[in-house]
Amino acid sequence: MFKINREEKEKMISDIQAFFLHERDEELSRFAAESILDFFKETIAPHYYNAGINESQKMIVERMMGIEEDLQSLKRPIR
Repeated sequence: MFKINREEKEKMISDIQAFFLHERDEELSRFAAESILDFFKETIAPHYYNAGINESQKMIVERMMGIEEDLQSLKRPIR
């Protein structure tokens, strides 16, 4: 799994705290917000990560098929 740097992690924690405050009128401690971040990172993020890999794989297959077609079109007839 990838690592996030300290600044990114602090921003995410701050964003979680702001979300709970604005959407639920609930103040979260830094510890609670970090626990929520860890939960999402461990349980939900892998689904998005895998979806990204699947989309990348589809794009690469499509690209390779296009390259194969391009290469076939470059062939010259043999007499």
